[in-house]
Amino acid sequence: MNCERGRVAVITGAASGIGRGLAEHAAQLGMRLVLSDLDEAPLQSQCEILSARGVEVLACRTDVSDPKQVDQLRDAALERFGAVDLLFNNAGVMQTGFCWELTHAQWQRMLQVNLQGVINGVRSFVPLLLEQGRPAHVINTASIAGLLSSPMMAPYNVTKQAVVALSETLHYELALLQSQVSVSVVCPGAVATEIMASNQITGKADAALLATLDARIREGMTPSELAAQVFAAIHEKRFWVFPHPAFKSAFERRVRSILEETNPQYSMAEAPGEEHGA
Repeated sequence: MNCERGRVAVITGAASGIGRGLAEHAAQLGMRLVLSDLDEAPLQSQCEILSARGVEVLACRTDVSDPKQVDQLRDAALERFGAVDLLFNNAGVMQTGFCWELTHAQWQRMLQVNLQGVINGVRSFVPLLLEQGRPAHVINTASIAGLLSSPMMAPYNVTKQAVVALSETLHYELALLQSQVSVSVVCPGAVATEIMASNQITGKADAALLATLDARIREGMTPSELAAQVFAAIHEKRFWVFPHPAFKSAFERRVRSILEETNPQYSMAEAPGEEHGA
């Protein structure tokens, strides 16, 4: 679909990182924006900056893990702009540590934000997009961790792989309906964001991993570079978005291992935080 001037984009996790990059790119295209985030102060700041540039923007503090709040986000978008054309299910957090050492609360936090948040977005917005009877697009932010697992990142791996599965299923279901609504799933490697600030350190080994991952992420692709690739995929109605194609060879080896029923082998060079992959 064409991301034309005046179209309406709803973006979760919009106050920083990938979400901020998506918002700024959409603003450059002349789109009208509904931006949501749990952190209200940076969200308001982002909206004030965009408003000063003449962008029509609405700020909605939203906890995406709460289905009622996501419904309220949808209703606020409709009340302000009358329609939604792009839905970016982007909000996410990080948690590292040995999977058996993480607390129930830590697991639930990851499941509720990274996975339930996307489920809530789909459940709330897709009926609206279908009812509108015109082209629209759902963009779910996963990760290369949605296709390749790394140690010490179990909750992230689990939630992002579930987001990929949900996105693929949604794609099939919309195709069955011959709908004008399209889907993309974004699977980046390292992107220069502050996601590691949401991590809760659980031990000495985790602290060492935190430093390594944080350094790699800070050296990653900029959010604006990623946003340009995402919007190109939207224009092409392309499902898979691989901003770091070097990971494809690692994914190919994983698929070959599955087909040949050989035990998985992990290489640090293929960690999601490493953009050079294989």
